[in-house]
Amino acid sequence: MDAQYRAVYGRLYREHWWWRARERLLEREVARLAGGRSLGRILDVGCGDGLFFPVLQRYGDPFGVEADEGLLNPAGEYRARIHSGPFDSSYQPTERFGMILALDVVEHVHDAPAFLRRASELLEPGGWFVVTVPAFRALWTSHDDINAHVTRYRRHELVALVRSAGLRVEHARYFFGWLALAKLSLHWIERVAGPSSKPPGFPPAPVNTLLELACRIEQALAGRSAMPFGSSLLLIARNDGGT
Repeated sequence: MDAQYRAVYGRLYREHWWWRARERLLEREVARLAGGRSLGRILDVGCGDGLFFPVLQRYGDPFGVEADEGLLNPAGEYRARIHSGPFDSSYQPTERFGMILALDVVEHVHDAPAFLRRASELLEPGGWFVVTVPAFRALWTSHDDINAHVTRYRRHELVALVRSAGLRVEHARYFFGWLALAKLSLHWIERVAGPSSKPPGFPPAPVNTLLELACRIEQALAGRSAMPFGSSLLLIARNDGGT
């Protein structure tokens, strides 16, 4: 991760409208999958400093994997639950998981099939896999460069990858539809004016609140229905096999 971006990442997650709206959407999906029962052990891959753990612990027992050690606070509340290193065969947990999340992680991975196979191997039978990625390469901006993204995904591409890992795709949909139009405009502006080298900033508080509200309204109106486009993509799959 870009050093400037790493320095503000925790605050961005806690305060920025985009992360706040995404967390709200994800908690609804996790709650739906839990169905009022504990999900057991939950693994958040690319968890940072356990930023999503306060939500996940309402639905199970969260653990994490984080490849970027610079994001980890040695004295952090959840540090003992987070494995520092890559998500591959070197990560050997003692038990499998009832849910694995990869939230805006797969787009960083050069060998996505191997990453997804490892997720499939570590899911217990009946376990859930929840993944979000940025959508559509046509929406590529300097933000993708700063984040060291490898690619952005279309729905059918991610569905095919997850199925090839042996998981059954239950649901896949785009979200942040209005933001896709804004990012498309920014893509073409950067083609003319050149890319920005600055990490995301914080809009004024009233604007931050309004943008989060716009996302919530879109989510309320769209529900779980398929949108034709969006700046992000959510996929939920299940391990219907044994090992």
